[in-house]
Amino acid sequence: MQQRKIIHIDMDCFYAAVEMRENPTLCGKPVAVGGAAARRGVLSTCNYEARKFGLHSAMPTALALKKCPNLILLPGNMVLYKQVSEQIQRIFRRYTDLIEPLSLDEAYLDVSDCRLCNGSATWIAAEIRQSIFDELQLTASAGIAPLKFLAKIASEVNKPNGQFVLTPDRVDDFVLQLPLKKIPGIGPVTAQKLRTMGLHNCADVRRLEQHVLLDLFGKLGQRIWQFSHAIDERAVQPERERKSVGVEITLSQDIRQPQQAEEILASLYQKLVQRLQRAQPDTPLQAYRKIGVKLKFSDFQTTTLESRAEVFSKQAFYKLLRQIWQRAEGRGVRLIGLSVSLPHKNTAQQLSLW
Repeated sequence: MQQRKIIHIDMDCFYAAVEMRENPTLCGKPVAVGGAAARRGVLSTCNYEARKFGLHSAMPTALALKKCPNLILLPGNMVLYKQVSEQIQRIFRRYTDLIEPLSLDEAYLDVSDCRLCNGSATWIAAEIRQSIFDELQLTASAGIAPLKFLAKIASEVNKPNGQFVLTPDRVDDFVLQLPLKKIPGIGPVTAQKLRTMGLHNCADVRRLEQHVLLDLFGKLGQRIWQFSHAIDERAVQPERERKSVGVEITLSQDIRQPQQAEEILASLYQKLVQRLQRAQPDTPLQAYRKIGVKLKFSDFQTTTLESRAEVFSKQAFYKLLRQIWQRAEGRGVRLIGLSVSLPHKNTAQQLSLW
């Protein structure tokens, strides 16, 4: 079986880098793209000058401005970012059609069958990064590995503007010492639970039976076990089918009463319906079953509750909201979100024909 060659390309502070390219006077200054503090926004990204002050993506803008009073905050230009992302994609396509975009600024590439650069994934990644810099004046980092999750982890090793190669013969040694918190999908809460079990790296996990993690963490536990054994059979998927549609709002003031949340939910529900109609205009609303409600509390902890509704309706979301509200435990709520899992295309088509 042919060994796969997978590259994970991750643009360096993409939105901020595009802004600095468009306005060179910003270079050398702390720059961030994000929502206004008055609207309780958060940072989408920030450049490395800003990161010296401890700033990072998803940080509340108000806190970022306290840490860095001279921060230059920009609202962002998604139209421009999408245009630049498309230009980057065109560079990728010179080497392979097996491209799986994860967002505007990162993607997986499977170059196993590429014969350019003598078939060397290392050289291909270096050439792609150089082309991005020469043609678009932006820098990118890359990870090269035979497995997707390792390519993603590798792209972080020599950031910014660098790359890291993990050859097949080095995979097992690398994975054995890999901290579990580095595995995609493991957040701070899960990492802490694993530490309380005495599990710090992948070598620790290998001493467990798979069912132990499966019982505790479900599908995530299965992924932790597989990745810890250097198993990742996921292919690079050129056409990722959209799986869900969601809407959310960050509130100008924390709320503490579910009745207040229900008023906000009514407005969000209308926006969600509009987005569904744009995303899948031929799909009737009764095709949607799996719904979700998300809350972010005053301490910035987030929780989500999903359920399969008998009928897609505002009342179904109200019911879910009342259930998830119990998790607030006296905390204020600063964000409310609604989501819907999209049915498979065949299912939606059958329902519309029916």
